[in-house]
Amino acid sequence: MASRLHIPAAPYRPGEQPDFSAISLPRAGELPRPDELAPANTTENLSYSMIRVLDDDHRAVGPWNPGLPADVLRQGLRNMMLTRLYDEHMLRMQRQGKMSFYLKCTGEEAVSVAQCMALDDGDMLFPTYRQQGLLITRGYPLPDMMCQCLSNAGDRLQGRQLPVMYSSDVHKFFTISGNLGTQFSQAVGWAMAAEYRKTGDIAAAWVGEGTTAEADFHYALTFSTVYRAPVILNVVNNQWAISTHQNVAGGDQNPFAARAIGYGIPGLRVDGNDFLAAYAATRWAAQRARTGGGPTLIELYTYRAAAHSTSDDPAKYRPANEWEHWPLGDPIERLKQHLIALGYWSEAKHGQLQAELEEMVGNTWDDAISLGTLNEGPRPPASAMFEHVYKEIPPHLVEQRRQLESAG
Repeated sequence: MASRLHIPAAPYRPGEQPDFSAISLPRAGELPRPDELAPANTTENLSYSMIRVLDDDHRAVGPWNPGLPADVLRQGLRNMMLTRLYDEHMLRMQRQGKMSFYLKCTGEEAVSVAQCMALDDGDMLFPTYRQQGLLITRGYPLPDMMCQCLSNAGDRLQGRQLPVMYSSDVHKFFTISGNLGTQFSQAVGWAMAAEYRKTGDIAAAWVGEGTTAEADFHYALTFSTVYRAPVILNVVNNQWAISTHQNVAGGDQNPFAARAIGYGIPGLRVDGNDFLAAYAATRWAAQRARTGGGPTLIELYTYRAAAHSTSDDPAKYRPANEWEHWPLGDPIERLKQHLIALGYWSEAKHGQLQAELEEMVGNTWDDAISLGTLNEGPRPPASAMFEHVYKEIPPHLVEQRRQLESAG
């Protein structure tokens, strides 16, 4: 008797020709925008379709158009461009042996940049490891990001985190956890505490679609809906969890946004390569959270163009040119063309900004490596191992540190 189990698989493997024509994409602007406090059970259609704002002619259309002014759009474009250039530079340096490890977010820049710009400065961010655009958007110093990846004398975390596992209390950027999924529950707890304190701040968390198969995902949804926590829970569906396709996590059964329905939470499925759609959906969810409406689950539908990390070879599990066929395009190119269509930008201005940012990233790198790289340069003193571990250092470690320093 043949097995009736469903064994999910990737639609295309190396050497095959990718064809995404089966993906159902609604026309930009066709979905309604409900009131932010609309009952969750009236928003089900937003879980199964897709919020899109930019149409094929690069116009912003429909009720989800946030109507952003030109200077905000240009800032969003700059942040995305800087994020990509930073990524590309850091990958090259890792390949040259300057640092041990790196993760790129190529193709996903609109997720972090647009969402961060839609939030307030006091809102706490609980990211996974592909949201470097959050820090760049909030103005975290680029040299500090580089030094953290280098684990050199300028690393604020003193080598206690893997490269790209950034942390900044000042910028409301919660320490990245390598145990994927934990940040969802942590964000809900932080949001509940913020509500007790009546600060008006909310929390936002990000995981990949593969992490929705983890228990932490469901714990977070349960607590957030029961306590109506002011939190935005984001699932970045970039199609691939390392070498495992989104279908293995159930993406071929229903959209990940639809998992919110059983919890009584609104689920928004969003074109993750549309800067304006990502901004608008996040702004809607933030307003809902701030006014007592509770949590929102947002699925950002996008594509991981690069390898999972520098330890990964995607050519072993997907077609090498799959990214080129992705129907939602490049988020940077789409926002650029929108600005050009509005008369707020040009190819010449874009090229000039590209050159300026490339020079800035290169100069910043020169400053960062002056503090050391993986194989050369100054390093933190050995005594630094005792710092930033305990709030109050236990006596036996105080004595060990004294012995180390006296030994020379």
